[in-house]
Amino acid sequence: MLPKINDLVYIQVASPNKKEEKKECKSRIADIEDEYYLIEMPIEVGTGRIKRLFVGDELSIYFLTDEGVKNYFNTYVIGFAEDVIHLIRIRKPSEESITKVQRRNFLRVVAELELAVKLKDNTRFVAYTDDVGGGGVSFLCDSTYKLNEGDQMYCWLLLPYKNGSIEHAPFEAEIVRTKKLENGRTRVMLKLITISDMERQKIIRYCFERQFDFRNR
Repeated sequence: MLPKINDLVYIQVASPNKKEEKKECKSRIADIEDEYYLIEMPIEVGTGRIKRLFVGDELSIYFLTDEGVKNYFNTYVIGFAEDVIHLIRIRKPSEESITKVQRRNFLRVVAELELAVKLKDNTRFVAYTDDVGGGGVSFLCDSTYKLNEGDQMYCWLLLPYKNGSIEHAPFEAEIVRTKKLENGRTRVMLKLITISDMERQKIIRYCFERQFDFRNR
């Protein structure tokens, strides 16, 4: 079951700021296209303020059925349209991606991508990711590197897209956890602390392409 025209939808926007990410907004389905929804400008619940969205913003959305059941899905902003009012175009979810269980985290996908790392002491190495998302990544590396929780590093993530193009997304990250594996390597979990909107959108775009590939296998 998918939301219909005039249905209310409730939105949370992925953000490195946890306070902002917890804010809930409401909007309405204004129109439906083959692969997209057009929604009205979201309004913050409680304050009535308009929530400005940008291309690439990752959204966690739920809508209510006639029985009052919440249905959740993840999507992202594709662009904008002008009608009588300003509308936002978002990716339409597939019916099988709708769930009645709240997704507590934004989209993260398993992916082995090349990651160039520079530590604060100028140590440099190349690792490969274990998973990636708009808010963080994890990677595997040799245990000889001294990596501790709270350490910060500069990273450059290589992102290959389905159309054959390749992008690099630079960011600064902080280690939130490390785990020694049985094979002697270390799994390092990072959260992104400094990244431009444009670079984050590159990562989110890759994640949605990757999710689409998994769904169609």
